[in-house]
Amino acid sequence: MILTTTDVLQEVSIESYLGVVTAEVVYGSNALRDFFAGIRDIIGGRTGSYERVFEQGQQEAIAELERRATKLGANAVIGIQVTTGTINIDESGVLLLITGTGTAVRVRE
Repeated sequence: MILTTTDVLQEVSIESYLGVVTAEVVYGSNALRDFFAGIRDIIGGRTGSYERVFEQGQQEAIAELERRATKLGANAVIGIQVTTGTINIDESGVLLLITGTGTAVRVRE
């Protein structure tokens, strides 16, 4: 499976466009991780625990795009975009949201 952020493929012909595929990954907040992130916010520096969460979430979103594209009969996903955000639950916390989108295509092999 070809996975790319570009909307064209060099030296590869697209036979058919099979549709937009999306993937959503949602993580709950973690009190311990939030505590240490708050300390980092005060003293400065990177928050490695959240960086790892977003890295893992991005990998999971791309893997889910691949699974969903395969179900459509695709052998490539082009124009992949991964975005992040939050969903506010209430005053006590938020959920982390990672969304992937792309176009499932069938390319000539």
